Amino acid sequence: MRLFCEGLHRLLKVILTLLMALLIVPVTMQILSRYTGIVPRYIWTEEIARLCFVWIIMVGAMIAVRDWTHFEVDLLPQSSNPAIALTMRLVPIAAVGIAAITFIYFGWDFAKLGMRQVSEISGLPMLYIYGAWPLAGVIWMIFIAEKVGEAFNAYNMEKRSGTG
Repeated sequence: MRLFCEGLHRLLKVILTLLMALLIVPVTMQILSRYTGIVPRYIWTEEIARLCFVWIIMVGAMIAVRDWTHFEVDLLPQSSNPAIALTMRLVPIAAVGIAAITFIYFGWDFAKLGMRQVSEISGLPMLYIYGAWPLAGVIWMIFIAEKVGEAFNAYNMEKRSGTG
């Protein structure tokens, strides 16, 4: 599981980098067309920039769940009892799991709506944008499963070392 999640994490970082590079093109074209006569004014640049931006946010959130940098607030007390420590580790993981399930459940309906709609300007199916939500939820769940495994591994290590 860890090897799969590491590969997925690396792939997401590459995708995020490519999306950032791709975002530069339409935004630069918008700026040049607005303030110079070098590039003609294209309407599709705004739509492509929006699509890239949505995916950058969602892919960044997926990466943040794996890195555990986006959602964790160290608010719960620390305990030397391994069972209590495990529970305190699982509470924030469960909270992120609830958010992931929400993204999957409502994002699926959102994506189905996107299958029936096309963009007015580029003619692309809106599924290309709306599909980011359920996909993010699924990938969050994969990373959450890894976090649960890590929490139980830490619990077993603490239990064997006799700290509780």
